[in-house]
Amino acid sequence: MKTIVYMVRHAESPYNEGTERTRGLTLAGQMNAVKVTEILKNEGIHTIISSPYARAVLTLEGLAKALAMDIQIAEDLRERHFSDEIIADEDFGPAEKMMFDDPDYALPGGESNRLCQSRAVSVLRQILVDYRGKKIAIGTHGHVMTLIMNSFDSSYGLDFMHQTRKPDIYQLHFEEMKLEKVTRLWENNTT
Repeated sequence: MKTIVYMVRHAESPYNEGTERTRGLTLAGQMNAVKVTEILKNEGIHTIISSPYARAVLTLEGLAKALAMDIQIAEDLRERHFSDEIIADEDFGPAEKMMFDDPDYALPGGESNRLCQSRAVSVLRQILVDYRGKKIAIGTHGHVMTLIMNSFDSSYGLDFMHQTRKPDIYQLHFEEMKLEKVTRLWENNTT
């Protein structure tokens, strides 16, 4: 039985150190969240599940309102914790590459790709059981989305993650636990 998952990477959010959970959307992000609603409101979505981080929830808030649904929060869809230390911009790219080259590599106090992927994929697998045959929108983050997709198809890696946008929408078609098809909806519906 086919289950369709709409992976929604959150819209643009202002980066402020120490506000991972609470930072909202920029003005451009707010406008793009409206476009997310327009793209998804007629898809026949049955439920909406999101990372607990405000930027992910806010990206799907308009859709939830349009469909008269509550957004269910899944803690394990949160963005990965990169490090307990502040990472300089020039150091982040090489560290990110190391994380994708070695799934067990983690910065000090941070979460490895393997750990992040494991917790997030567990959520998705449960969603595929609980909502079998339904359509589900999931509010998430770039790394988490990429790692989830990578678990089902190894071609989704760092290069894929770097070409995604904020926001972005990928429609994933599952037959039971097998990913059969991925369609990028954001690219197809925006300029």
